[in-house]
Amino acid sequence: MLKTILIHPDPRLKKLCAPVPDLSDRLRDLAQDMLETMYDAPGIGLAAPQVGVLERLIVMDCAKEDDPQPVVMFNPEVLAASDALNTYEEGCLSIPEQFAEVTRPAEVRIGWIDETGTPREKDFDGLWATCVQHEIDHLNGKLFIDHLGAMRRQMITRKSAKLKRERARG
Repeated sequence: MLKTILIHPDPRLKKLCAPVPDLSDRLRDLAQDMLETMYDAPGIGLAAPQVGVLERLIVMDCAKEDDPQPVVMFNPEVLAASDALNTYEEGCLSIPEQFAEVTRPAEVRIGWIDETGTPREKDFDGLWATCVQHEIDHLNGKLFIDHLGAMRRQMITRKSAKLKRERARG
């Protein structure tokens, strides 16, 4: 079932999310709904707070459309990050139509629990590394614009607030 994606500014997007204590059918269903919502948007990542759920859950898929590779992560955490950096132009489903270059570690090792409850670890690089760090930021109440200077962040926030008002009017 498609979920409504919250648009910045929304106070729920700035909250620290609680760890998932154990996997329930509710959370597994939420993960599938989030994947469906992400693909529909379309996007390559989505974090639970973006659909109003303040729990540590992200989904992502940076593969080509004809070869989907969905990843569901409960309680993801960065275990290690490279000194080497990458800069990508990032966007966000919660900040539509706004993009900015963000610099992050080029490679990261992530630990998480998958949908079956199995602890996992994997190294990510390239777009996957950028995406997983962007989504984990959401779980910590941080948006990609928080990596920008104050002027640029305020400009994007004003544009997003205007878009949000226009959408609310219908």
